[in-house]
Amino acid sequence: MNVRDKVVIVTGASEGIGLAAARLLAADGARLALAARSEENLRTLAAELERSGTDVAAFPTDLRREDQTRRMVEQAFARFGRIDVLINNAGQGMAGFLEHAPVEDYLRLVELNLFGPVWAMQAVIPLMRRAGGGLILNVSSMVSKMHIPGLGYYASTKAALNVLSETARYELAGDNIRVIAVFPRATATDFGKNSRGDQALRQRQRSGAHPSAMIVDSAEHVARCIGRAIDLEPAEQYMDDPGTGR
Repeated sequence: MNVRDKVVIVTGASEGIGLAAARLLAADGARLALAARSEENLRTLAAELERSGTDVAAFPTDLRREDQTRRMVEQAFARFGRIDVLINNAGQGMAGFLEHAPVEDYLRLVELNLFGPVWAMQAVIPLMRRAGGGLILNVSSMVSKMHIPGLGYYASTKAALNVLSETARYELAGDNIRVIAVFPRATATDFGKNSRGDQALRQRQRSGAHPSAMIVDSAEHVARCIGRAIDLEPAEQYMDDPGTGR
């Protein structure tokens, strides 16, 4: 899909991958609905993009809340009159071993990493169907395909998102709604700093002293891969896929 003049919802747009993706999509001429909990950061980004000529609106949203997530989609539709692309990017990490990690933390993680995308998808699907189609892009993680001690809780939320993405791709094919899963590797953002769980384990992971250490991409690189996925619409997008000039 060419995003010029298309309406794109980006969740988790206030920082990291979401912020980089919003800037890239704005440069490509998309109209943007930005969602995140951090109202100040979100409105700062919206003002920045607006100065560059982007048609943009900010919707402060706690994506762990079903009512707020659905209202965000409704408000974006009311503002722009259509939703062409949904990028489910908002998420949080969690470090902790299965034996000790608080289940309460896991529940909060599931709310954001899994329920949030589901609520957003449920809200946009009828709108896209009536418009003749659309594109849903769910940001997963490479750890969902690995078995890294201390990251099982986080990986499981992304593995569940993978299954839902794959299933939705088949369920919605007849409505011309395409569903893509994107698989970032470790990324140079504050994601680890903002994670839940064991502080010492999180520090070891960030310093590279843990088996999860791997290639670290910039948020801008991941954003370019998201842009590539929107362009080419593969079922899955990885960070080492051949470029398309991006």
